Amino acid sequence: MSEQYVHVEVEAGVATIRIDRPKMNPLSIAVQDQIGAAARQVSADDEVAAVVLYGGETAFAAGADIKEMARMTYTDMVDRAPIIQECFAAVAKIPKPTIAAVSGYALGAGCELALCCDFRVTSKEARWGQPEVLLGVIPGAGGSQRLPRLIGTSKAKDLIFSGRMIDAQEALEIGLVDEVVETGEVYAAAQKRMARYVHGPAYALRAAKEAIDRGIETNLDAGLAIEAMQFAGVFATRDREIGMTSFVQDGPGKAEFEGR
Repeated sequence: MSEQYVHVEVEAGVATIRIDRPKMNPLSIAVQDQIGAAARQVSADDEVAAVVLYGGETAFAAGADIKEMARMTYTDMVDRAPIIQECFAAVAKIPKPTIAAVSGYALGAGCELALCCDFRVTSKEARWGQPEVLLGVIPGAGGSQRLPRLIGTSKAKDLIFSGRMIDAQEALEIGLVDEVVETGEVYAAAQKRMARYVHGPAYALRAAKEAIDRGIETNLDAGLAIEAMQFAGVFATRDREIGMTSFVQDGPGKAEFEGR
């Protein structure tokens, strides 16, 4: 059996997917596959309301395992590239709120992995980037697609074409991250952000995420059709009944949802 580099822990409704491959969490084939499996595990776990993706205090992930990749041929990568994207897509498709808690480095595939989450919180000293061009290649785990959708085409081209690293403050300014915190506080900050969803209307959150993620990939009319379908769908949930009854009787913000 291969060594386990990715671990899942669930506490008070929040799952942590922890990458642990010293020293800098290089994302080898084994790690990629384990990340995909962990994402599918938390997606199916009804006890999980939200997810934190974490690499520890030293590094989130400093990129792919270049020693492993350097041995791969064109035909090797023709076979492997779709699997890499499938593993990362499993994170993007987790039907619950997700956040990447980033300390140290989020470079190359590490940055691409963080892009798969709904939110990103980073420590002050963290460094972000897509340096693949400096190796004579391009991002291959979604960076050329997810990054411009998040920060815009021009800014994405700047990072990808140059391969330069940026600090946490610039990452915040361009919209790559949502919050910058003190060193050592990134995991707690991520947990705090996810805790707000633990007792939320699970199916409404799922519907909202799907409407946004699917809608952004298409035109406005098709996006509105997706929204209408999701909007109608949540009327079949118990939480919709609870939320509207509570609003009428007690005012906004007092509903106690059941997650069904």
